[in-house]
Amino acid sequence: MARRKTGNVLSGDLDEAREQIMVAAEAVFTRFGVAKTTMDDIGRQAGVSRPTVYRYFGDRDTLISAIIERRSRLLFAKAREFLFDQPTFADQLVEGLIFLVDRGRRDPLIRILVSPEHMQMAEPLVGSSGLAARLTAEMWGPVLERAMVGGEIRSDVDIDKMSEWIALVQFILVGRLDLDNPDDPAHREMLRNFVLPGLLRSSAMSARNIA
Repeated sequence: MARRKTGNVLSGDLDEAREQIMVAAEAVFTRFGVAKTTMDDIGRQAGVSRPTVYRYFGDRDTLISAIIERRSRLLFAKAREFLFDQPTFADQLVEGLIFLVDRGRRDPLIRILVSPEHMQMAEPLVGSSGLAARLTAEMWGPVLERAMVGGEIRSDVDIDKMSEWIALVQFILVGRLDLDNPDDPAHREMLRNFVLPGLLRSSAMSARNIA
């Protein structure tokens, strides 16, 4: 099937032009797959040349990382509203992780990036580059800070390190194709038993165990 060139013209505004290219890239990534999509394909979809795409994004990995950031922040806006409706930090962490993983897995591009056949490519983008940790800190930092001030979580752990740990948990959960039912109580039990204890203060853990 021929890959059709659109009649799109890039905006003169830098941010808007980058946004147009990212939207075009998302379209061809979804259609052809991340691994098979070239910068030429993205340029044709956006109605520009390959050198023009490189002018706005220095390389393919930079473009993919920008798309991950864009789509993650769209998800964060919905997640924050949901998160702060939860009564305790324990609920925020457990329900928030399930919410983010479930919504992330529904996103067609995120599913492509975390599917098993693309894990080798995705790891340097969202893992070793630090992108996943930075995005997780952006999402969870305010929640962790508020919980620390309120005495719900340990005060001896660096928030950036906490965020890095949560990023790893999210990445594992999104990539597990068997976790396809967000209402399964086993997911919540796993998070409460093995993730939450690493963050809660000992007094909070004691009260939780008594309850």
